[in-house]
Amino acid sequence: MLKFGVIGTNWITESFISAAREVNGFTLNAVYSRTEEKAKEFAEKNGAKHTFTDLEKMAASDEIEAVYIASPNSFHAEYAITLMNQGKHVICEKPMASNVSEVEKMIAVAKENNVLLMEAMRSTVMPNFRSIQENLHKIGKVRRYFANSCQYSSRYDKYKEGTILNAFKPEFSNGSLMDIGIYCLYPMVVLFGEPREVKANAYLLESGVDGEGSILLNYGESEAVVMYSKISNSYVPSEIQGENGSILIDHIQDMTKIEIRYRDGRTENITVEQDKPKMYYEAKEFIELIERGELESKVNSHANSLAVMKIMDEARKQVGVAYPADRSNNV
Repeated sequence: MLKFGVIGTNWITESFISAAREVNGFTLNAVYSRTEEKAKEFAEKNGAKHTFTDLEKMAASDEIEAVYIASPNSFHAEYAITLMNQGKHVICEKPMASNVSEVEKMIAVAKENNVLLMEAMRSTVMPNFRSIQENLHKIGKVRRYFANSCQYSSRYDKYKEGTILNAFKPEFSNGSLMDIGIYCLYPMVVLFGEPREVKANAYLLESGVDGEGSILLNYGESEAVVMYSKISNSYVPSEIQGENGSILIDHIQDMTKIEIRYRDGRTENITVEQDKPKMYYEAKEFIELIERGELESKVNSHANSLAVMKIMDEARKQVGVAYPADRSNNV
């Protein structure tokens, strides 16, 4: 059994634990929180034996072999590097870090210590994403990738009332691009690689983060259009348009229904049953890689994570979103 520790005492961490428990080889052994009370409460609730409020002690502990990080984005790099320097494998919530500089440092440390570092992007390791990859040739030459992820934040009402929660604070490297837009960008990069050109637009909130935005990406003979928001909802599916047909994706984050609509009027349902919790597939990918002694996912690879962050850095530069982490890394 792989002894896991978790950083973050929120619903995301609980979802990961619940999903990972369905994977053979997972056992929750430790919880980290900056406050002892939260750590103990979360550990008791989720059946973990050990708690930590000191990250260095957690990293040095023999009670954990791998760690799931779900802290605010601005802490991802620091926490991951500390853990990997003590030989711990790391699965880090998306976005992996605040910027390219941090991702590059994380990858270098992972390689130096021969440990697995993987971004916890769930959609690209789901069976239905694999179905898209396997059936992409059927729509002919791809001309456009369109991805849409607009989800009204449960914290936005508080923001409008004058209470700025972490989700809208630049010091935590947040905003719609980092938290939501990445769901559009990561599958695009896995499927089509890095674009030639990035053109971004966004609406900035007074707190300094982007409430919503869009990016146009040039791939030469094709283009990509992505839209994302934390201040509005959208019910429009995502789509990959080819010369012979289009692949429709109901929700880019979860990919629960995938359909091909051909130019001649035929339709083909290429949906694969996904009967596990949403985060099961990323946990399974991570645990199985460790069991096989592999230090990098072929799908959520270092190169793909770095390419996505390059796009986000450029987009933020164009729209004027800057984080304290950028200054500390001379970005």
